[in-house]
Amino acid sequence: MKYNLVATAQHGLLTALLALFFISPAHSQQSAPVEVDLVVTEPLSQTQPVLGRFVARQSGTVASRVAGAVTDILVDVGDRVTKGQVLAVVDLQKMTLLRDAAAATANHAIAEEQAAIARLTRRQNELSRIEGITESAAYSVARHEDAIQNEAEAEAFRAAAAAKVATTQALLMLAEGDRLNSKIRAPYDGLIAARHTEIGSYLQAGSGVVDLVNDRNIEIEVYVPSNRVAGLNPGTVIQVRPVGGSEFSAVVRGIGAEENATSRTRLVRFTPQLEEGASFGVGEAVDALLPLGVPRQIITVHKDAILKMQGLTMAYVVAEDNTAQIRSIELGDATAARFEVLSGLSPGEPVVIRGNERLRPGQSVRIGIEETNSEEAGGNE
Repeated sequence: MKYNLVATAQHGLLTALLALFFISPAHSQQSAPVEVDLVVTEPLSQTQPVLGRFVARQSGTVASRVAGAVTDILVDVGDRVTKGQVLAVVDLQKMTLLRDAAAATANHAIAEEQAAIARLTRRQNELSRIEGITESAAYSVARHEDAIQNEAEAEAFRAAAAAKVATTQALLMLAEGDRLNSKIRAPYDGLIAARHTEIGSYLQAGSGVVDLVNDRNIEIEVYVPSNRVAGLNPGTVIQVRPVGGSEFSAVVRGIGAEENATSRTRLVRFTPQLEEGASFGVGEAVDALLPLGVPRQIITVHKDAILKMQGLTMAYVVAEDNTAQIRSIELGDATAARFEVLSGLSPGEPVVIRGNERLRPGQSVRIGIEETNSEEAGGNE
């Protein structure tokens, strides 16, 4: 395939440069060892790093549910705990006594209810006997009416006794709950980040005991510029670059509804796709590489193939007859160790990336740098 070098003026300049800086092919018949790399087509996805940080999905202050004196603390800052593990104890003996007193009161109420039931049964039997002799001379209307009232009164006593039983049972359950809650337990796995009390301190219900952080259930929190949020939807995958670490993927979990009027940003939470054994601290900074647009396919060439001379950008292409043919090219954006090619090269063409500094147009080449020459050959960026 033949290429026009550039416009006519550039062609004349290139011809002059070749005559000035290179010896004609006739004066250099010896083949030169070179290393080549192919021109390729690859997707270009431009990104913008935005500062984020690791945050815990579970963290907060573990508080006491009961009032009382702290009698024991079983953990310290930095300890790792599991869900349900006892962290501290608040006046367990007192809570046990209150539970026992509530149990006794509940048992007394049950006994009163049983007595009320027995009284109601007796009054019902009396009323049944009187109603059974309504045709007899011994029947008395007054006694019948008294029996009806006595049964109603006994039923009221039974209902009151039943309500008292229900009340005392509820109080017993609350007392038992306080006894259980006197042992303050971890609500989830995590690390103790701070202690807020000591043995002997008196706590009110709701007073903080320790700060607990679940550092193994973490997310990445990023305040994303509002004009970039449109490209992020739940499930979108991006790359994240921690300080001094390797990049990894993260998936958008959720996007905040409110915009910060000062910074023009919205909160986005990402779920990191971490390898087994990877560990990051809560609050540790990361760069979230946010996409600037839709990825596009570009032609790229290795940066070591590029030669700069008198304002022209050139590269050597190895022809089918194993000769080095110089080509004027136009470059676009850089991507990693390669440059986008706007013109001058086609995908699949082999370009010289080592040994190209001493090549001459049309010179015969052989692929593969010899060990003795490997330190002398090299390309320019």
